[in-house]
Order: sequence, then C-alpha cells, then structure tokens
Amino acid sequence: MKKLAIVGLVSAALFGAATYSIAVQRDSDSALLREARKYFQPLPKEIPAPPDNPTTKEKVELGKTLYYDPRLSLSGVISCNTCHNLATYGVDNVETSLGHGFKTGGKNAPTVLNAGFHIAQFWNGRAKDLEEQAKGPILNPVEMAMPSPELVVERLKSIDEYVKAFKKAFPQDKDPVTYDNVAKAIAAFERTLVTPSRFDEFLRGNTKALTKTEKEGLKLFIEKGCVSCHNGVGLGGNMFQKFGIYKPY
Repeated sequence: MKKLAIVGLVSAALFGAATYSIAVQRDSDSALLREARKYFQPLPKEIPAPPDNPTTKEKVELGKTLYYDPRLSLSGVISCNTCHNLATYGVDNVETSLGHGFKTGGKNAPTVLNAGFHIAQFWNGRAKDLEEQAKGPILNPVEMAMPSPELVVERLKSIDEYVKAFKKAFPQDKDPVTYDNVAKAIAAFERTLVTPSRFDEFLRGNTKALTKTEKEGLKLFIEKGCVSCHNGVGLGGNMFQKFGIYKPY
C-alpha cells in the first residue's frame, strides 16, 4: 500500500511539474507574440493595387507572360526573369546582373518577391511604385536596352497573341497596347508574388507555428536590436539606409 501511495505521489508530482512547464511555456510564447507584434505584421494575402491599376485575372496573366518574355529586350535574350529569377527567390544570385552586350550594372538585382510592400522601388527609391519600376529596365542600355517605348509597342503589336491579350486585360482602352499598359500588367503580376510563411501564422496567433529554436532566434532578433531596421510587414523595405558604413560598397 505504501509503495502504491508513493507511486501515486510521484506521478502526481510529475504531472504537476509537466502541467506547470506547459503553462510557463504558454505564457512565454504569449509574451513573445505580444512583443513581436510591436514590430512586425503578418503578410496580407495580396498586395494592395493602386486605384488606376486594379488587379484582374487577365492583367495578371498578361503581366506574367511579359515578365518571362525576352522579346522585351533588344537582343531578344533577356527577360525580367533573367535578373529576377522566380526559381531562385526572385534574384539571379550574382553580385551584379549580366545585361545587354554582357554589360554589368552597378548594383545587384533586388528580389521581386513582396516588393510591392516597399515604400519605393530600386535600391535608391527612384521609382515610386511597381508600375514606374517596370518601365526602367526595359529601356536601360545596360539591362534590356530597348531604344524607346515606341519600339517596345511596335514589337508587341506585331504579335497577334499580345494584341488579343492586351484587349482582354484593358477592355476599356481604345488602343490597349501601350507602354504604360505594359508596366501596369507586369506590376499586376508582381503584386501576386507574396510569400506567406509560418512566421505570419505565428503573428496571427498560432504560437505553435514556430519551433523552439526559431522562437529563441526571434527573441534574440528583437533583443539585439535587429528590429530597428528590419520591421514591418516585409521585415524591411520601409526606410532608407546608408551603404558602405561598415564596409566599402
């Protein structure tokens, strides 16, 4: 009887300790979640579109086709995807991208994934949105090197499939094949490039979405001040910083 009583007491103690440990962990997770929400927000399902370029299925399909089409370049071999390869997380994994005539630019290609959440486009913010950004590389002599917007439009109008696709994407336009609409279609496609993760699930309240090690990393990320620059919906892209402070750029 004494042995049974001792076993019962030990079991109760172990159960109590386990319950306490779970409760402590739950409180710790809740505290971490509250702290994380001060600096981060989960990615929405889609990137908001501007009033003058609402997202439509037809526009996205056209934009995707344009994004992968090397005929938007003078040489016919370079597409948007050449430097912003969606198979490698929206970048080309080289220090500086190889462009027209084997020229290289001065900076590496930023990812297009979640780019629509940024306050501006390009590393120096010279384009205010995805539409303005999409117009740049096509005409840049170091990148896709098309001589003019008119030549881009002329080339697209010579392709029956594009003429039909532009009419579907921009049914209200009398002359839908324009350089502005090229940019609008590409931007509409790029707004679909959202990458939700388990971290977003955590921020929405699922404290089991992250592993113990990941939670420890998040805690350190906050405590060490990484959140001073890396915060918001995209963990960045919402401020400008000086280059070359710690290492010559």
